[in-house]
Amino acid sequence: MTLPGSPHLVRLAGELRLDGHSLVDLAHRFGTPLFVYSQAAMLSAVAAYHQALQGRPHLVCYAMKANSSLAVLQTFARAGCGFDIVSVGELERVLAAGGSAAKTVFSGVGKKRDEMARALEAGVRCFNVESHGELVRLDEVARAHGKLARVSLRVNPDVDAGTHPYISTGLKGNKFGIAHHEALDAYRHAAALPGLEVVGIDCHIGSQIVQIAPYLDALDRLLDLVEAVEREGLVIHHVDVGGGLGITYTDEAPPAADALVGALLARLDSRGHGWREVLFEPGRSLVGNAGVLLTEVQYLKRGPTKNFCIVDAAMNDLLRPAMYEAWMAIEPCRQRDGIAAETWDVVGPVCESGDWLGRDRRLAISEGDTLAVLSAGAYGMAMASNYNTRPRAAEIMLVGDQAHLIREREPIQALMSGERLL
Repeated sequence: MTLPGSPHLVRLAGELRLDGHSLVDLAHRFGTPLFVYSQAAMLSAVAAYHQALQGRPHLVCYAMKANSSLAVLQTFARAGCGFDIVSVGELERVLAAGGSAAKTVFSGVGKKRDEMARALEAGVRCFNVESHGELVRLDEVARAHGKLARVSLRVNPDVDAGTHPYISTGLKGNKFGIAHHEALDAYRHAAALPGLEVVGIDCHIGSQIVQIAPYLDALDRLLDLVEAVEREGLVIHHVDVGGGLGITYTDEAPPAADALVGALLARLDSRGHGWREVLFEPGRSLVGNAGVLLTEVQYLKRGPTKNFCIVDAAMNDLLRPAMYEAWMAIEPCRQRDGIAAETWDVVGPVCESGDWLGRDRRLAISEGDTLAVLSAGAYGMAMASNYNTRPRAAEIMLVGDQAHLIREREPIQALMSGERLL
């Protein structure tokens, strides 16, 4: 049986396997909580973008905020990807993983002067600028360092992506980007600053988007601006359509990457812009369904109104359910005979009532069983914390028949290494 989300995750003879590896065996070998990733799933996901873009000038920039583990970045760098970063720390991760600064775009609304300086020194491809104030600051920093900063303005097209309000980024009430009606003036401003070189236009309308129509609406608004800007004598070399393509967590049916890419390329062609380089910034769609979080059942606690399955993973390991009330599938890694299914809230040991991974789940389980939280490759480890002084989980990358430890479980002493007593 293949489970929803990824053909790489299957149940054979009652046992859950990822790329042929027994998840129960991995949990016993490496301990829990444990993130396990399929490199084959990641490579398959990015190949869909590359294949759909064949013959077109393009760059796929992995949005590394989804999962910034070094081995994940290394995988995409070797697959020919660039990167979309939002901090200088992410830039240093790209470089440490063997990625190229020249294929990296620097997004984010709050870039500091030292971050700009480091990115200029490293030679990032361009800055996705999100305000007039940022244009002024970047110009000052570039001239102070004897550099020319390449810029692409991130435009807020005021398009509703139909997603969770916390991950909607393209509406006029969001903090991101330059308002569409102010963008032409912003381009004039950028062109007048001697430390800047205008090279592109960018937008990003949200995350976990499951329809193509919002992308087309946003692209049309971008192209209107491109045509207006070029009438002013500027040249826009690339169009960055952002990322945000959704994945299947339960019954969502997002378009395949090649369907999205094909629709956007067709719109570019129909409006006479097919010659332009196009950039994509996929994140979740490359890694989300490539990973699972393994956790061990500690206690089964029955109550008058709720039954609680208490596991050793918590909101510090996987924040999405607590933060977004996100639904993520939870499966026993080994089916047991003779145990009746009951309804459980799957919760962690953190001292918060918001510490839950799944509510009202029908599960046939016993204490000591291993559970898998599916579709956990995106915004799992990347958002993990040490709340309650809990070490972050270990991470495993499956490559063929090998299971590589790509991040060791944090020792508790390491959590105090930067602290000092009075």
